[in-house]
Amino acid sequence: MFFDDLPVGFVHETGSTMLSEAEIIAFAEQYDPQPFHTDPVAAEDSIYGGLIASGFQTMTVAFDLVLKSKVWTEASMGSPGMDEVRWKLPVRPGDSLRVRMTVTKSEPSTSRPDRGRTTIFYEILNQRDEVVSSYYVVQLLRRNT
Repeated sequence: MFFDDLPVGFVHETGSTMLSEAEIIAFAEQYDPQPFHTDPVAAEDSIYGGLIASGFQTMTVAFDLVLKSKVWTEASMGSPGMDEVRWKLPVRPGDSLRVRMTVTKSEPSTSRPDRGRTTIFYEILNQRDEVVSSYYVVQLLRRNT
């Protein structure tokens, strides 16, 4: 899909994927080595009461799900940034994640007619339909004109 195919109000949901304990630990050991992400025993004594995924892993998994859904992949020209990143609930081993994206703003470029800026609100949901994380991304997208 291209810029003009994603009007304000457009909603898309991805497929889902489950995070295992081994995946959570492996990611955290490399990128976020805090005990509540890497050590199930130490995590029991943390404020989370057990092992949880890194918020960065949650976002990486969500990005992968969005890319695999191919909703805007063909038109993507990158992004100038993200806003209002929130980690709302812990993601635990065995949780299944999916992404709901909603277009909240759409602006065709005034200087470059081949593209536009699309603001998308992303919500990462678990298997109980609870929002575990949310954020906004401004996506630069090619027009199909």
